[in-house]
Amino acid sequence: MTALPLVFDAPRRGMPPRHLADLTRDEARAAVAELGQPAFRADQLARHFYRGVTDPAQMTDVPAAAREALAEALLPGLLTPVRHLSADGGRTRKTLWRLHDGALVESVLMRYPDRATVCISSQAGCGMACPFCATGQGGLTRNLSAAEIIGQAVAAAAAMASGEIPGGPGRLSNVVFMGMGEPLANYARVRTTLRALLATAPYGLGLSQRAVTLSTVGLVPAIRRLTEEGMAVTLAVSLHAPDDELRDSLVPINTRWKVDEVVAAADAYAERTGRRYSVEYALIRDVNDQPERADLLGKLLAGKLAHVNLIPLNPTPGSPWDASPLPAQREFVARLRAAGVATTVRDTRGQDIDGACGQLAASDRVDGVPSLALPTPAMPTPTAEPPVPLGSETDGPGLEGTA
Repeated sequence: MTALPLVFDAPRRGMPPRHLADLTRDEARAAVAELGQPAFRADQLARHFYRGVTDPAQMTDVPAAAREALAEALLPGLLTPVRHLSADGGRTRKTLWRLHDGALVESVLMRYPDRATVCISSQAGCGMACPFCATGQGGLTRNLSAAEIIGQAVAAAAAMASGEIPGGPGRLSNVVFMGMGEPLANYARVRTTLRALLATAPYGLGLSQRAVTLSTVGLVPAIRRLTEEGMAVTLAVSLHAPDDELRDSLVPINTRWKVDEVVAAADAYAERTGRRYSVEYALIRDVNDQPERADLLGKLLAGKLAHVNLIPLNPTPGSPWDASPLPAQREFVARLRAAGVATTVRDTRGQDIDGACGQLAASDRVDGVPSLALPTPAMPTPTAEPPVPLGSETDGPGLEGTA
């Protein structure tokens, strides 16, 4: 189903200049001292960065004579907004960012009544080659630096704090690594990002581990490494098929690590952290939505500390893939629940701005709005079944590496 090769090693391209967010606190303080300033200036710079302050003139607690030099050395501009596209009455906003080398990435900020979630990218493009995904079919440009990843979350937090998103000033509460790229293929920089998201001021956003979701197509060695790290963020595994024969074609990484290996790694993570993991499953018409595959998935996950998050596929322009019809969706939910597997259906935001699952491409569309993909109707509640909560487990318009 795909002719693209798997790419684990990012192409060798120039990384952006050093940024405070790439450094540990000790490294940042040392860097400031090398510039002839007291080490505590690093804490001041960090406080401004994580509040979204980009203009040195606003850093009034730093001596005016030192602001420009410190900002130039440690707070270089890494993300330039090219455009914002809004949906859902402005409560969903997709941002296209241009990086220092011209590469393009996308992030999506979604405001709900009880939370605000940003879906961030960890790579420019993706090397996982999933055939139903716009990002995966675009190939991998390069890894992002930690500061480039963190900067997307910081920008979202600043947008919420300033009241740019309808609903008045608010707080960013959740971050999901479900944008462009496979996070675990950029492991070291994603790990640095996780620490920054969880760290308290001045060196982080102070989010709870429960509020951060890291999604992967199943790089088993990296899942094991994450388990050993001891962090307890929410793990989401993009499975999309319960059997190796189908998953080999839908998620090519499965040719390296099979379904049982991926689930075993996720089980070990759940056992270590005490946190259940999410299984992401894009429902694709006549491909992976058959009742027998629902039964296979139910058998695979029964009794495990796992939750299934079903995602009616968001077709991309020109793609032969389409969402499962509503009766098939309902049947799939019913069979999983009958097997005792907790199941929800994702409330996918931003379909009309190509901001939903599988639609993030960041191709060169700067001069015009991308063509629209037809929205998938919301799934009605079956009469004989309990209501299907939408988006209750994981937010996010895109699947990691399949977004």
